[in-house]
Amino acid sequence: MKKTLLALSVMTGLYSATASAEIRINGFASISAGMTLDDDDTLYGYDSDVSFKPESLFALQVSADLHDKLSATAQIIARGEDDFDAEFEWAYITYEISDNSQLSAGKMRIPFYRYSDFLDVGYAYRWIRPPQSVYNLSFSTYEGLSYLHNGTIGNWDSSLQLVFGSVDDDIAAVSASDAAELNNTLGFNWTISKDWFSARAAYFISEATIDLSNSADLTGLLAGLNNYGLTAQAEDIAINEDDAYFAAIGFSIDHENLLFDAEYTEFDVDDSILAKQQQYYISLGYRIDEWTLNLTYEDNEDDNNSDEFNTVPLTVDSQLGNIPVTTNPMDPNAPYLRDLTNLALASQSVSSNSYSVGARYNFHPSAAFKIDLTQVDYDITDTKVEVLSLGVDIVF
Repeated sequence: MKKTLLALSVMTGLYSATASAEIRINGFASISAGMTLDDDDTLYGYDSDVSFKPESLFALQVSADLHDKLSATAQIIARGEDDFDAEFEWAYITYEISDNSQLSAGKMRIPFYRYSDFLDVGYAYRWIRPPQSVYNLSFSTYEGLSYLHNGTIGNWDSSLQLVFGSVDDDIAAVSASDAAELNNTLGFNWTISKDWFSARAAYFISEATIDLSNSADLTGLLAGLNNYGLTAQAEDIAINEDDAYFAAIGFSIDHENLLFDAEYTEFDVDDSILAKQQQYYISLGYRIDEWTLNLTYEDNEDDNNSDEFNTVPLTVDSQLGNIPVTTNPMDPNAPYLRDLTNLALASQSVSSNSYSVGARYNFHPSAAFKIDLTQVDYDITDTKVEVLSLGVDIVF
């Protein structure tokens, strides 16, 4: 409720500023429903009962032209998964350095992906949701600076964005919500395009710290390793000021009625429990009048390197002699910390493939109806989950 009142107060304040600034108000919304096709399955926040909450949202974006090349932008979003409590997604100011370049500061969308700027605007793409095997990081904004330069290289249009800042948020790392800090985040996003073809590359580095206290098993494991003096092995599990990177490449085709998109991404945090993530998708679309049909394939592989396993010794020397490195050296049946460490590393592994078929119908100049059927196959558990979704996306 407090967040809603704050959002309304800001909106009121912006209205009152119309005497000195030009105010533009835009909005978008998605009303989506979905369900899994088998009992006890869950996917994308849905279960076997139809629900409208997981992916529905309503948003307002307010832009104020403050003249003399300065502007301010705020975006407020109410998400169904958060009981439609309104929150600021963006809040930043922009200064136009020249006709081709600008500098922004504040809270902004971090440009990991091709559709990052339009991540919440369902009307901007043909799917119910962007391919989740790739678009799977649980944070999407940062606080800091952004420099954007638009120009040409020969006959190609070029857009280069440089980013510096930090992320301080709760993210899904080991548990569903872990306090995380990504400090000194630095990177770029470069897109070139010509006619019906565009290509994109992005690379970011950061210093990651993630609180693992929500996992009692990991907290106990770290304490056990430190008690044996195995601090190096404990540091290889903990996530404390570790180097991290995100890399992405992709391209797209929009030629007559044919649409094609592909993106490949990697994300890794060195010397940590987190597995290296590698994923990609390829998607084919075809327009028929007001309809767009699409097929999408996704692949996701998360694995820790083999040299990260078996680093914990089975025994250590002590004043009492050679003792086993277990949860309780006095109990001959107590589990070894090596086995628990290997189990923790293995628990981060994911291997899955996704197949989606869907359609979009533009029934209004500012609205589109979508329907999508997605099947995710999990290789490790040899299981599959299917979810059926439909919804309406609007812009205004």
